Amino acid sequence: MKSSPLLRLLCVACLAFASVMASAAAPPDNVNVHYKDPQHFTEAKRDVGVHMIDPDAYLKPFQAYIAQRASRILAPGQRLDIEVTDVDRAGEYEPWRGPRFNDVRIIKDIYPPRIDLDFTLYGADGKVLREGSRKLRDPAFLNHNMASDQDPLRYEKSLIDLWLRKGTGKL
Repeated sequence: MKSSPLLRLLCVACLAFASVMASAAAPPDNVNVHYKDPQHFTEAKRDVGVHMIDPDAYLKPFQAYIAQRASRILAPGQRLDIEVTDVDRAGEYEPWRGPRFNDVRIIKDIYPPRIDLDFTLYGADGKVLREGSRKLRDPAFLNHNMASDQDPLRYEKSLIDLWLRKGTGKL
């Protein structure tokens, strides 16, 4: 039985897609992201009563996102350790709006995302190149064109991207 060129092309495309997805799913080995006492994060203190949110629902994907994005800026051999010390997601619950809004996070410019972190950047030789603490803030977070983005962490991810965009020399 003879296979058509279109079928072969489709098989190759599927294999290529599977390969890309497998490599994207694997966490980078040159970035270590961990949370320091996530139960004490500003966001965790807010998640009580009707606002109970499983912290893993946003912390695990956010951790993977930070590692994946940070690995892109590192030179071969470099390693980056990031300890996130606080997360306050964009928006707030406004109980005075009534019971129908108990589960609705209201996004306004007065509720910007905030992320505090400590980091250490190591060179290929293992020496510390740069270290410090950062308080990531973006008071103009609503001015970025993200209207079509439905990711629930889009504002927090944008903060990470703004920080990493500076490159390793200005972390």
